[in-house]
Amino acid sequence: MYPLRRNRRLRTNETIRSLVRENILSPNDFLVPLFVVEGKGVKEEIASMPNYYRFSLDLLEKEVKEIWKMGLKSVLLFVKVPDNLKDNAGTEALNAEGLMQRAVKTVKNAVPEMLVITDIALDPYSSFGHDGVVADGKILNDDTTAILAEMSLSHAIAGADFVAPSDMMDGRIFEIRTLLEDEGFHDTGIMSYSAKYASAFYGPFRDALDSAPGFGDKKTYQMDPANRAEAIRETLMDIEEGADIVMVKPGLCYLDIVREIKNAVTVPVAVYQVSGEYAMIKAASEKGWLDHDAVMMEQLTAIKRAGANMIASYFAKDAVKLIS
Repeated sequence: MYPLRRNRRLRTNETIRSLVRENILSPNDFLVPLFVVEGKGVKEEIASMPNYYRFSLDLLEKEVKEIWKMGLKSVLLFVKVPDNLKDNAGTEALNAEGLMQRAVKTVKNAVPEMLVITDIALDPYSSFGHDGVVADGKILNDDTTAILAEMSLSHAIAGADFVAPSDMMDGRIFEIRTLLEDEGFHDTGIMSYSAKYASAFYGPFRDALDSAPGFGDKKTYQMDPANRAEAIRETLMDIEEGADIVMVKPGLCYLDIVREIKNAVTVPVAVYQVSGEYAMIKAASEKGWLDHDAVMMEQLTAIKRAGANMIASYFAKDAVKLIS
């Protein structure tokens, strides 16, 4: 009688494998992170993120047109703020003519249909490099959330489709949602970094924006990597406060968290495949130790398999070229 059931029959060739494949990546799965700087004609490679760049607004326009032609429809914007504009209150974050506000308008003018998501956090604007207002060496929660709400409103006025609070302050989703509603921005969505861990994988990103903390670390507000149940609690609270999409960050080391959250919620779940994950693949492939494209696609597939509805990834363009 054995073996009447042979599982290998469904792996015989690529045609049958593709027919029964449970998870398939497409351009619709990706959010493209984009780094923006002041200037003109600027395309600066980030040293710790090979083949990834900071763009001035004129070249940002060209970049978003290119990625739209590739089938990528969503961007996640970050700005590198000059040091002379940084302070402890994130004043520049509220400037209607600030770099982020102009970046949103640039993308929308270039490709009106592009979904624009903006980073909401004070660290790029902070003279201390922290995600909140600092007093006596502590990061103040409620003072910070009030600024984040005003920052979100400013981005909505500029034309952002979604704001993405990445700070992990308590209650900020409620503050943001309330202000957006009060000001009539009922359709502006919130993609919350609901389970953002105090990870060692963020180094290259902080290089990209010059936003490393000037003292201490971010462990008093970002999550302890040892905790699992806390991620569910944080996420459910964000949904209750008004989050439309929730996010787990980083990706690969936290796929158990992704699945736990996916099983617990009914809103879309995003995952951020972070800069350290990108840099490791780049470095190992440059050494000839890994097959770049194969490992990249395996990791992205694993993230989707774990339950991600969308993936913020620096590999988005590379992956879509292979998918095509």
